[in-house]
Amino acid sequence: MKMLPLGVLLSGGGTTLQNLLDRAEAGTLPARVACVVSSKADAFGLDRAREAGVPAFAVERKACASREEFSARILAHCTDHGVDLICLAGFLQLLHVPEAWRWRVMNIHPALLLSFGGKGYHGLRVHEAALEAGVKVSGCTVHFADNEYDQGPIIVQRTVDVAEDDTPESLQARVMAAECEAYPEAIRLYAAGRLRVEGRRVRVT
Repeated sequence: MKMLPLGVLLSGGGTTLQNLLDRAEAGTLPARVACVVSSKADAFGLDRAREAGVPAFAVERKACASREEFSARILAHCTDHGVDLICLAGFLQLLHVPEAWRWRVMNIHPALLLSFGGKGYHGLRVHEAALEAGVKVSGCTVHFADNEYDQGPIIVQRTVDVAEDDTPESLQARVMAAECEAYPEAIRLYAAGRLRVEGRRVRVT
């Protein structure tokens, strides 16, 4: 497999970024993080990137006249750094994905889509909603991102059991552990050229 250049987009602490950096360093992920872009200038994820020697940038939505301009500025950083695949990692803005980047942008969501997804469903809110609904299993979903929140074709899902005494925080911790396995799996499949999108389905060849 080729060493896939990744662009990681985030808005917060960069836990998922750190997972990808650690696995790339350990040689268990056939990829390297080529650049990091945050929608918040004070995101700790930018510090993680700089500590690892990765070029890091902030592009804030409020500084752009439109979502298209916001997205274009982010994608320009990715293009300048030779990114092949963009990984959304706690990125809290909707990215406009042009045709040139179609099926080259992935997202990970802390629930089993198409449940508990969409605008506003991030962080603890996702796990609160799952517990309120009384589900017996939850998990995470890696999917290709399109121009709607949490609607793109599903690549990988991992499940975790929901305990009777779970809190949003305890469920979040187990889902995060599943995310740390699921995202690298999806990236490895992409790097190996094994993903084929057919309509709403992603087939693994």
